[in-house]
Amino acid sequence: MIYPIVKFGDPVLEREAEDVHDFDTPELDQFIEDMFDSMYAAKGVGLAAPQIGFSRKIAVIDCSNGENPDEKLVLINPKVVKTEGKQVGEEGCLSIPKFREQVRRAKRVTVRARNAKGEEYEMIGEDLLARAFQHETDHLYGRLYITHISALKRDLMKRKIRKLQHAGQWD
Repeated sequence: MIYPIVKFGDPVLEREAEDVHDFDTPELDQFIEDMFDSMYAAKGVGLAAPQIGFSRKIAVIDCSNGENPDEKLVLINPKVVKTEGKQVGEEGCLSIPKFREQVRRAKRVTVRARNAKGEEYEMIGEDLLARAFQHETDHLYGRLYITHISALKRDLMKRKIRKLQHAGQWD
């Protein structure tokens, strides 16, 4: 099932999601598959459960855009445990379509998470994968990438979004 992407302004995007406690179930496996399908349909590199309206600490990432099945990652209850270096690059979000900004992130990130079976693992990501780890983990704690840009740019973006909402163009 392909879920619609929740847009900026929905409260689910701005609160911490619930930890996942039930692993290795057909329901969880199906939900994760639906998350990948929804992400690919929206042409994203990553997707967090709150972005499709579910307050659960689950994120999926695929930096290959579906080209390499080995790059499909599932992060359940993830935490960024180490960051190194800095990178600045353009970042966007499926929940804030048509907006992109330069965002400073760590260049190398170690994340600790669980897979769909509930097994804990640690993984190191660099460059785009490091950015995706940080972006999706932020979503699970109620933060959007716009918290990493200047207050002025953030206010301008919010003003533009409010205009789109009032015009009925932000559904």
